[in-house]
Amino acid sequence: MNGRQATRTVTGRGGSGALRARFRGAVVAAAGLLALTACGGGAGADAKGAEGGGDKAAATRTVKHDTGTTTNVPDRPKRIVSVSVTMTGHLLAVDAPVIASQATPPSVITDKQGFFSQWSDAAAKNGVKVAYQGFEPDVEKVLALKPDLIVGAASGAENAEKFYDKLSAVAPTLLYRHDDVSWQDLTARLGKDLGLQKRAGEVVAAHEKRVGEAKAAITVPKQAAALVRDNQSAMTVFTPESAQGRLLTSLGFTVLTPPAGKGQTQGGRSDFAEFSQEKVADTAKDSSLLFVSHTPEEITAATARPVWKDLPAVADKRVYDLGLDTFRLDYYSAGNLIDKVEKAFG
Repeated sequence: MNGRQATRTVTGRGGSGALRARFRGAVVAAAGLLALTACGGGAGADAKGAEGGGDKAAATRTVKHDTGTTTNVPDRPKRIVSVSVTMTGHLLAVDAPVIASQATPPSVITDKQGFFSQWSDAAAKNGVKVAYQGFEPDVEKVLALKPDLIVGAASGAENAEKFYDKLSAVAPTLLYRHDDVSWQDLTARLGKDLGLQKRAGEVVAAHEKRVGEAKAAITVPKQAAALVRDNQSAMTVFTPESAQGRLLTSLGFTVLTPPAGKGQTQGGRSDFAEFSQEKVADTAKDSSLLFVSHTPEEITAATARPVWKDLPAVADKRVYDLGLDTFRLDYYSAGNLIDKVEKAFG
């Protein structure tokens, strides 16, 4: 958590008077649930840990997240609502009991509901419903779902920090940044905070095993790999520190480090830089081009433009499609990226 983020405790907080009046029923219901829990109902003090451990578990736990500290997180949540379509994939991977999730407007990277394609099947298998569609939390709809825990993002388009107080009045709320941490580290953190450490460890271990298998099966090009995204007016280059760069590095690739001082970054971020189209040749040079989150048609159009078509990678047919779901990596999309790399370089 960075220094600008304040540490807050949700217990005993009700926000403004209007907010307290609006959500008094939810708070009373939550208090009743906690009282029953403390008396042994559901995930009570005599229940075992969330993964079947022999030790007696507390009814609630205290969790420090990226928007504060929440002291009344259920030790064994049963009804999680995700207010971040990005976080939903991470939650599903560790078998968290997600009952509903925020959805985006349907697009080429989602199913018809607005769930990301890489985990759409997992959501259907687990009966995950659409909580609401859009990037701002619909608190009324979240309230109607009667969650015992809300999980969301503290970064990205679905950043819910300004809605934290309202969401916390409905149920304990945990918000996480996903833009400055690897998906493996975020998975481990969720496992710890939700009492699903064993499953989180299994997920990361399965991924590492898959990386080892793919690395042994491919032949990487001698040239550096430029992880790029064509924005027509600019070109985004993902650095070795990006999630995509780290994964390619683990597979044995040398990931291009963009020229220092020639591109633009956002907020001091080190995972990508943007360059004008006129600087494509100077930036990519002889690197192979690996396109992040493009359709095949978009890649064809990009490499046909004058600033791209004469690049050595285009002339030598060293242009590769990493898939539409590779802009933000989770367990599911990371696996799909490995499949793409294995097919292209195997």
